[in-house]
Amino acid sequence: MKKVFSAALAVAMVAGAVSTQAYEEGDWIVRVGATTVAPNESSDDLILPTSPPTVLRGVSVDDDTQLGLIGAYMLTDTVGIELLASTPFDHDISIKGTSIDVGSSKQLPPTLSLQWYPRGSQDGWQPYLGLGVNYTIFFDEEVDSDLEDALGAIIGATEVDLEMKDSVGLSVQAGVDFPLTKNLSLNLGVWYIDIGTTATIKTDVGRVKLDVDIDPLVYNFGIAYRF
Repeated sequence: MKKVFSAALAVAMVAGAVSTQAYEEGDWIVRVGATTVAPNESSDDLILPTSPPTVLRGVSVDDDTQLGLIGAYMLTDTVGIELLASTPFDHDISIKGTSIDVGSSKQLPPTLSLQWYPRGSQDGWQPYLGLGVNYTIFFDEEVDSDLEDALGAIIGATEVDLEMKDSVGLSVQAGVDFPLTKNLSLNLGVWYIDIGTTATIKTDVGRVKLDVDIDPLVYNFGIAYRF
């Protein structure tokens, strides 16, 4: 990821010399690119109902990259509103410090942000900052055979299911559009999103809940087109 952003910045330095019209009230901006969700997770321990209780460390959530589809509308020359959307992210989940794979979950993190473009009334590169709200939808949770085998051996479970609760949280963002042509730009963007969920592992002998703070950094590298 660092190499990608370094290369993008080098291209942007050359592209910055391109003359473009300033962003204006009423402009639509569509950004399309590779969007990566990189969790910075922390979670409760997984405490199994044995005597004495069996305590496993919290869970780890891996990165995923999908197609980002981001639309923005300029309310004024310097203020815009943006919706972050994407194709579904698919994250593998494992128990920290072990070789046990818990399973996986898909998620969609639509994020609505109010943005400030300090150079929106000027030609050239267009940095922006944003503050918004995120609603993350978890779906298609699947349990790995590793977890089924572990719970079968420890507590005698024969049926295991995983459920993750949807999340609502705040987000902050920073980004920049570097002009390539009159209406086409190179886009670099990053969000910090507050995503917290309650994961429930259901079995035929009981259930275990644990709170998981995912709190990812979300990166986008792509192009922006102004209409």
